[in-house]
Amino acid sequence: MKKFLSINDCSAEQLKELLRESSELKKLYKNGKRDICLGGKTVAMLFEKPSLRTRISFEVAMTDLGGSTIYVRPEDIGGIGKREPVKDIARVLSRYVDGIVVRTFEHQTVVELAEYATVPVINALTDRMHPCQAMADVLTISEHFKQLEGIKIAFIGDGNNVARSLAAACAKFGMKMVIASPAGYELDDESIAEANKISADSVRQTNKPAEAAADADVIYTDTWVSMGQESEKQKRIKAFAGFQVNAELLKSAPADVKIMHCLPAYRGFEITNEVAESKNSIMFDQAENRLHFQRALLKKLLS
Repeated sequence: MKKFLSINDCSAEQLKELLRESSELKKLYKNGKRDICLGGKTVAMLFEKPSLRTRISFEVAMTDLGGSTIYVRPEDIGGIGKREPVKDIARVLSRYVDGIVVRTFEHQTVVELAEYATVPVINALTDRMHPCQAMADVLTISEHFKQLEGIKIAFIGDGNNVARSLAAACAKFGMKMVIASPAGYELDDESIAEANKISADSVRQTNKPAEAAADADVIYTDTWVSMGQESEKQKRIKAFAGFQVNAELLKSAPADVKIMHCLPAYRGFEITNEVAESKNSIMFDQAENRLHFQRALLKKLLS
């Protein structure tokens, strides 16, 4: 592996290897030990979007492995691709650092950086994909269920970057996913078809949340208004009425269904505080596992 831009770019075996390494490193660090395999190495972090989990988990992960990070804001370089072409940024940074972590709007920005960079590039989020989140989610599910094959995820909400990456992960790991979205906000047909080409009938779309939640092992939700969609806020809140993860929806699911959310959670909108704070919620296990997966990813790409 020389880059990590999308779940679809990786084989199932590569992803399973990353999961195994994530678990091993998690145990190692929980026991107070360290693996400083990246001593003397530096990663540049190009962030166009604000972040809590992504930035801190990557910085801690790199530090844990003995390396260091340089955080680059858009204003520090005049905007990614604005003052100078993305391909020039990629080639310059490749002369200075050992890897590039990118959190940006346009997915093409990450693709172009990876095309011209001579060091590994990691997609830390684009409007199209969020592969690090999806892999942290898979790690969390495997810890709680001790298996992945046959697990059913009900994704309630927008067919966004998280849903798209999670759908691809479900196909790679033999899980099932039913996405419940209001009309006009579904996951695109191309992404569903791509997942089902990998594993037949792994992903299905519906407009009925209760139908998706039936027999689900996991109910997953995300914000209705992602960064860059603020002008659509009121329109989206109206459209997603009836797609909230709340006590009423949970009546359609098994009593022990796990609740997942990639955070930040806007309580009272896509999820109620009652459900977010319930014993079924494993949201903060997800958040923690961002660190453990990304530690393994950095080790794999930069060692």
